Amino acid sequence: MSRDLYEVLGVGRAADADEVRRAYRKLARKHHPDVAVDKSDAEHRFKEINQAYEVLSDPQKRAQYDRYGTIGNGAGAGPGFGDFGFGQGFGSSGFGDIFDMFFGERGGAQQTMRRNGPARGEDLRYDLQITLEEAFTGVTREIQFSHLAACETCRGSGAAPGTLITPCDRCAGTGVMRTVRQTPLGQFVTQSACSKCGGEGQVVEHPCPDCGGRGRREVERTLSVKIPAGVDEGSRIRINGGGASGTRGGSAGDLYVYITLAPHKIFRRSGLDTYVDVPISFPQAALGGAIDVPSLEGQLELGIGAGTQSGVSIRMRGRGMPTVRGTQRGDHIVTVHVEIPGKLTHRQRELLEEYARLGGDRIQERSFFDKVKDAFRPE
Repeated sequence: MSRDLYEVLGVGRAADADEVRRAYRKLARKHHPDVAVDKSDAEHRFKEINQAYEVLSDPQKRAQYDRYGTIGNGAGAGPGFGDFGFGQGFGSSGFGDIFDMFFGERGGAQQTMRRNGPARGEDLRYDLQITLEEAFTGVTREIQFSHLAACETCRGSGAAPGTLITPCDRCAGTGVMRTVRQTPLGQFVTQSACSKCGGEGQVVEHPCPDCGGRGRREVERTLSVKIPAGVDEGSRIRINGGGASGTRGGSAGDLYVYITLAPHKIFRRSGLDTYVDVPISFPQAALGGAIDVPSLEGQLELGIGAGTQSGVSIRMRGRGMPTVRGTQRGDHIVTVHVEIPGKLTHRQRELLEEYARLGGDRIQERSFFDKVKDAFRPE
């Protein structure tokens, strides 16, 4: 005996159209052959659900079923009845589309509305190289670049002034073409962008002569970019609305300015710390004292101790790069190198020879080779 259609969908005979629709969608998701747990009974159950919905979602068919218990030429109301397969409802009901079945309101007409609606413009990237001094102090730079802007002639519509944009006659302005495919389970309806209007839903019969109907033109633009102090290699600055113009009234994209640092002649940078090599004389290294060292903020005075060796690094705290927010600063690290004069005056040579006779040519610390011998000497 055929099952009652209301029982198939699990609704009462007084259920309104919304209740029938909700019940059908819930059961269709559960028993679809691709997702059902029990694969053996899924196809039969899925077809039964769609057959019941085909009748109960149509007011005329539902009235006939309520009155006579059958549809059409007296066919029964159970599985296999009549000439309507489960897929016919997909094309006529408005919510039987396979996309709508699994994605709710994301399918069908709403997809088309989004396709034909405002579209945001593309984001752009600009690579800007600055000096280390500019990164230290911050700087405002003017940049020039090409981007797609709304055509001033057609105001972004793409149509020549004084002409109209007409709905596409191939897709009736929907922007999509529907295709019905027969399967063992019935009919499946798929949709794709209209080949004539490209999914826009409208056709520009007389394109704008300046933009060729695209609604946008490539133009040069100049912007002032404020670069904060403390930026480092790879830092990114976002400029809202600085990218390409949107289409169909959509907002413009953003412009991203990527920072690179030009190599410096004397300074190096690592994070917030800066580094510099400074030459000192032998007397300065031996006797100690104050020397002037270069930094990104100018000349700084640095005290070195007596007997400072060549290659020693001295850290000047808080004299390096600032953070972007300006809450702290890194260190400035100075490495001193003792320079040996290449030429000596007669008097300088006499004094150095005197220094040597007084024992100045002797190395007070044990030699490197002595330390190596001690390392291999058995205890």
